[in-house]
Amino acid sequence: MALVSELSMNQAAAMKLQATVKEQEAELEQCYVRMEKGEPPSEEIEREWEKMARNEERKARDFDNATKAKYEEEQYMISEGCKSTAEPRPNAYIPDDESELPIPRPYGSHAPFKPQEAGTTMRHIRKPVPKPIEI
Repeated sequence: MALVSELSMNQAAAMKLQATVKEQEAELEQCYVRMEKGEPPSEEIEREWEKMARNEERKARDFDNATKAKYEEEQYMISEGCKSTAEPRPNAYIPDDESELPIPRPYGSHAPFKPQEAGTTMRHIRKPVPKPIEI
């Protein structure tokens, strides 16, 4: 009796597996038809492809951000190996003349002036009103 019931259970499982095989074969045929039309094989595969593309873009963006952060960190290093929070100032310029090569030249003693940001006490000082020039 137990053998008969076990046999019927195996037959039911085999029938269920045959049904899933038929469903998957029909889905595969549908995918081939859609690919011949130039469409994505299925909606699920299209979503998976978009997700993979988004992940690749995110990884590339994260890598770019990491390299930029590393470069900026190197900019703020002092010769002794300490970090500085001050923004580095330019020590050379590239000439705009077409007659010369665009090779950086040092400023020397004529470096550009870079003022500090206005502090909180500046809010008490009135802005000057320029007077019109009469000729």
